[in-house]
Amino acid sequence: MTRTTRILVSALLVTVALLTSDEAVAVDHHIGGQSGGGAVTLSGFAQNDGVPENVPVAAQTTPGHWIHVTQCFMGGDQTCNEPARCDDGSVQTYAYFVTDSGETYAAGDNCPVGAVAASPEVTPGLVLRAFRRVPLPASELVVQPPGGRTLVNFETNFYTERGELTRVVRLLGRRVELRIWPETFTWHYGDGVSERTRGAGAPYPDLEITHRYLRRGRVAVRVDTTYAADFRVGAGGWRHVDGTVTIPGAAEGLRVVTARPVLVGG
Repeated sequence: MTRTTRILVSALLVTVALLTSDEAVAVDHHIGGQSGGGAVTLSGFAQNDGVPENVPVAAQTTPGHWIHVTQCFMGGDQTCNEPARCDDGSVQTYAYFVTDSGETYAAGDNCPVGAVAASPEVTPGLVLRAFRRVPLPASELVVQPPGGRTLVNFETNFYTERGELTRVVRLLGRRVELRIWPETFTWHYGDGVSERTRGAGAPYPDLEITHRYLRRGRVAVRVDTTYAADFRVGAGGWRHVDGTVTIPGAAEGLRVVTARPVLVGG
C-alpha cells in the first residue's frame, strides 16, 4: 500500500466527535455524519465534483471523484476548533482525487472560486477619531463697542462668524468626506458668567448676544466653538458623526469703566 493510499484510508475510516465549544466549527456541510447534542460524529468525507485550482492533469482527464477533508491548524487533527480559513471566511479544505481504478491524487488546499477578503469597514467610531484629529479654526470674537472698552451697566454686544467647512480624510484606504459646522458657541464674559447659544450673534444694531457688567475692572473674554459633522464614505449616503469637537477661542482683554458726567458750558 502506497503512502498516499494509506492517508486516504486513514481519512475515510476516522470517526471523531467534535469538541463542544463556542469556537468549534460545524463542518457537517463539508463532511458526512450525524449531528446531535452539540457534537458531530464523522462517518466519512463528503464528495464534491468541484475541481480545485492546481489540479494534476491526470485528475482532470481521468474518470473519478473528489474528496474534501477539512483543514485544521492542529497538526492534521480533525478536531476543528481552529480551522484554516479562506479569504472569504469559509473553512478551507484539502482536496483528494480518486480515480475509478483506485489511484489517488492530492491536489492541495481548496477554497471556493472567487473567494476574496471582505473589505474593511469604515465604522462611525473610526470616523469620530478622525474628526477629532482634523484641524478646525477657532472663532474670531467681535466685541461692541470696539476699542477694548465698555461701560458698567451697558449692553455689551458679542458676535462671531459662522460657516460650513468641508474636509476629506482617507480611512482604511477609502475616501471619507466630512461636512462640518458650528453647532454651539460658549461665551465666556470674564466675570464668572458663561452662556451657551446656537446662534453666532450679530453686529449692532441687531443685538442677539449681549452681557451687562455690574462693576468696573479688566476681564478676559472669549468664545469657544463646538463643531458637529456628517460624513460619507466614497459616494455613499450622508451619516451623522456621533460626537462633537470643541475648539477654545483666544482670550481678548476688555476694560469695563464707569461713565462720568461732564458739564459742558454753553
